[in-house]
Amino acid sequence: QVQLVESGGGLVQAGGSQRLSCAASDRTFSSYVMGWFRQAPGKEREFVAGFTSTVGGTSYADSVKGRFTISKDTAKNTVYLQMNNLKPEDTAVYYCAARLYYGTNPPRADYWGQGTQVTVSS
Repeated sequence: QVQLVESGGGLVQAGGSQRLSCAASDRTFSSYVMGWFRQAPGKEREFVAGFTSTVGGTSYADSVKGRFTISKDTAKNTVYLQMNNLKPEDTAVYYCAARLYYGTNPPRADYWGQGTQVTVSS
């Protein structure tokens, strides 16, 4: 069973920063490509950032390039999303995802965390 547990959401002012964390099991972390998606009210879930393989390489949505950074700590089986220069349009529920596929446009994933709310005030 794949379990992804996100943390780190909350309220932040525009221009501020926030870091999301996603903890996974050993098997999930080592076996699957992981990343982050988000869903704003009234909109479809969209890809934000992800690793392109289990050993490295990253991909970002155009809307977050230069502001967001995905990283991981293999000792802690945790993936992070560092978000800088946040904008009100970044407000959404952010989901950690595992087993990403880039063959589709947009990318998709098979496993999801429960989501964490990020609200950016103007």
